[in-house]
Amino acid sequence: MTLEIPGYLLSFESIVRPVQAIIALGLIWLGAARMPASATSRYATAGALSAVLIVWLAVAQYIGEAATTGTTLPIVLSGLLMPPAVTAVGLWRSESMARLVSAIPLHWLVAAQVYRLAGSIFLVLWADGRMPWQFALPAGIGDVATASVAVVMAALLARNAIGADRATYAWCLFGIADIVVATIMGTMTSPGRAHLLALEAPNVLMTAYPLVMHPLFGIPLALTLHGLVLWRLRRGAAATGRLAAA
Repeated sequence: MTLEIPGYLLSFESIVRPVQAIIALGLIWLGAARMPASATSRYATAGALSAVLIVWLAVAQYIGEAATTGTTLPIVLSGLLMPPAVTAVGLWRSESMARLVSAIPLHWLVAAQVYRLAGSIFLVLWADGRMPWQFALPAGIGDVATASVAVVMAALLARNAIGADRATYAWCLFGIADIVVATIMGTMTSPGRAHLLALEAPNVLMTAYPLVMHPLFGIPLALTLHGLVLWRLRRGAAATGRLAAA
């Protein structure tokens, strides 16, 4: 079956994905510039992380473009979960990576998720009659809300406002919950064994290029950023506790 992909969706993809990659690379090199290490160590760590990011994007692009009629659910879920898992292992095993991430200003890690405004495309596709509301509304509204509040949270963190850390925790949990709900609804509205909703108008666009790049790159990047923020908040709370005990 040949899917009808609207032209504006292809144009949207050609803008969004490079922006996401630039944001991620910018965070890496911002951390490298502030990282307490020799220049050789900083550049080597940033270079390695940049290479991993570019390879990840290239693999996601290859898989996505090969999905002319839809990508299978196991591939989508693997692409969704593997990058955050690899990042967690990297933080655990690599001291250089941990130092680099610790050097990135926390408010920039939060503000980076402003790119999730791109989730408004789901609302556009729903209004255009190309996507079921059961997925489009929670996914689109949730992404826009997460991106909008990210700006507020980043401003509070930058000013060291009272309660900013707790508010950021809540924002992270909301952003992760939005991804979980969107993933469940996407699975339940797309053709497959778990297809229980939108039976008359299934969510076929979500597993075809270019939208499949969302779960293959955009969503795991968001999960990774949320994980890094939570990791930083936990380390900051632990450091504060040690200082208070001393």
